[in-house]
Amino acid sequence: MQEVNFEDAVEQIAAKDRRYHPEAYLFLRDALDFTQRLVAKESKGQVRHVSGQELLRGIREYALQQFGPMALTVFEEWGVRSGEDFGEIVFNMVETGLLARTEKDTRADFAGGYEFEEAFRKPFLPSTQPAVPRPATKPADA
Repeated sequence: MQEVNFEDAVEQIAAKDRRYHPEAYLFLRDALDFTQRLVAKESKGQVRHVSGQELLRGIREYALQQFGPMALTVFEEWGVRSGEDFGEIVFNMVETGLLARTEKDTRADFAGGYEFEEAFRKPFLPSTQPAVPRPATKPADA
C-alpha cells in the first residue's frame, strides 16, 4: 500500500468537504500527537488507541496552549464550532487513510464533549468574585 502524503490528502479532503479549513486538519494531527503523549504519560508509557472523548480533552488543552484566548476565534474561522465538527474532521481523515479507527469508533464519540464557549472563552474571562474594597484615601491638603 502506498503511503498517503498528508498535505495531498488534506487537499483532497478539502476539495470534497468544504466545511472545514485545511488548517483544521493540520491542527487535529498535532492535537492527536499531543493527546497520545498525554495518554502515554498517564498510562506509564503504554501507547494505546485514543478515544473520541480523550481526543476532545487533548484538543482543548492543546488549543488553549497554542492559541490562548484566540482559540474560539481560530476554530470559528476554520468552520469548527463543536466537538462533533472535530469528529467529522477525524472521520474525513480516516476515510482518506490518514488515521485509523477501531470497530467501536463512531462520530457519536465526539458528541457532548464540551460547549466551546465554556471550554475556550471562559478560562480567560475575569473572575466573577466581588472585588475587595479599597481603603479610602484622604484628600491631599491644599
